[in-house]
Amino acid sequence: MDSSTIAAIATAPGVGAIGVVRISGGEAAAIAARVFRRAPGSGSIDLRRVPSHRLLYGRVIDPATGESIDDVLLGWMAAPHTYTREDTVELSCHGGPVPLRETLRVVLAAGARHAEPGEFTLRAFLNGRLDLTQAEAVLNVVGARTPGALRLAVADLAGHLAERLRPARDVLVSLLAYVDAAADFPDDEIPTEDVDAGLVAAEGALATTVAGARAGMRYREGAQVALVGRPNVGKSSLLNALLRTDRAIVTPIAGTTRDVLAEAVDLRGIPATLLDTAGIAETADEVERLGVERSRRALAASAVAVLVLDGSVPPTEDDLAVARTLAERDPDATTLPPVVVAINKRDLPIRAAQDAVLKMLRGCPAVEVSSLTGAGIEELEEALAAVLAGDAPSLAHPALITARQHAALDRSLSHIRDAQASRRAGYPLDLLAIDIRAALHALGEVTGEAVDEAVLAEIFARFCIGK
Repeated sequence: MDSSTIAAIATAPGVGAIGVVRISGGEAAAIAARVFRRAPGSGSIDLRRVPSHRLLYGRVIDPATGESIDDVLLGWMAAPHTYTREDTVELSCHGGPVPLRETLRVVLAAGARHAEPGEFTLRAFLNGRLDLTQAEAVLNVVGARTPGALRLAVADLAGHLAERLRPARDVLVSLLAYVDAAADFPDDEIPTEDVDAGLVAAEGALATTVAGARAGMRYREGAQVALVGRPNVGKSSLLNALLRTDRAIVTPIAGTTRDVLAEAVDLRGIPATLLDTAGIAETADEVERLGVERSRRALAASAVAVLVLDGSVPPTEDDLAVARTLAERDPDATTLPPVVVAINKRDLPIRAAQDAVLKMLRGCPAVEVSSLTGAGIEELEEALAAVLAGDAPSLAHPALITARQHAALDRSLSHIRDAQASRRAGYPLDLLAIDIRAALHALGEVTGEAVDEAVLAEIFARFCIGK
């Protein structure tokens, strides 16, 4: 690992009350001493004689000119009780871009090297402060879009993902030790181990984590939800009700919405983008026809569709046509595509049966709502969150894993199942060991026990500079 002392602006670009320049490495104290003074005209301070985890008030100066740059608070943290397990200094400046850039400039001139993206967290990993699951969780914490996503990311930052993987890893290590010993020393008395039961246990422990990946991907990446239906059924009103604010224009005139309107919403912790679409119906109006075409494209790209019906009247031919389109979104699927039916206007005294549509979309959840009063909106949100999360809510811990981690876990699970197949076929133990070792290696790619420099570079390149 590069042993140079690194520095970077650790706070987001823009104007704020404070901004932080972070310095980490063996020369952090010496570099800070060159640019920090506790009072005008005073000499440099030996931070190593200052107790760790203390704040000092003073100012940053340019050593080349003696000019003051900014009044700051200097935070001194001695290794190993720091984020990187290296000596660390944080200079809390006024939060404008110029004082931060000037402070960083003099720190670099005093001997620090500008940090690469994610290099502070990379050093935390390489120095044993974090395992790789925790290091990648840092990025999920920073990028969390809902409180639910944040809770999952913070849990993984505390090591929960590694804890969930440990049972499978421990079983595989034990099995590998046994099959290697049994293959290498067939004439010795080696305590027997139930290989079949071990493989089943490893598969079960790993499959549970992989099964939670779908919900985890949703919590991190979010999903598009298209509100569709014929004109004037209340799609825009429903959007406003879900947002708890008047975002879309609502009038009694059919065809008010001519384009797709996108708004972010939190669906029980899952970040979603609601797409209010133009009413889908045959029309001679060129502008409306373009709106309908955009609605169909938004529908095709959505993770789940909300079919909005006017519950005060029987389904029209246009309602049935939209329902037919939804039922045929994926003709090769063995189950219906993800659709939730929202029967609007439940506040009206006249309630018409929607059996024709519900029969066409049999198995899809249907919720009666009122965009006017808000009745049924929470039930609709619950239904949407359940569809987006799939089976994961039944699991104790949805897995907030990255695509890279998911691919590695899939490979590990595949190797375990290959080992089970080899066991059933009666293959010798040395061949069984090949699959068990490969399964362990794939798990190590997730935890960081078996990962090469190229993969590390790819992972940490996604971080911002200063983290």
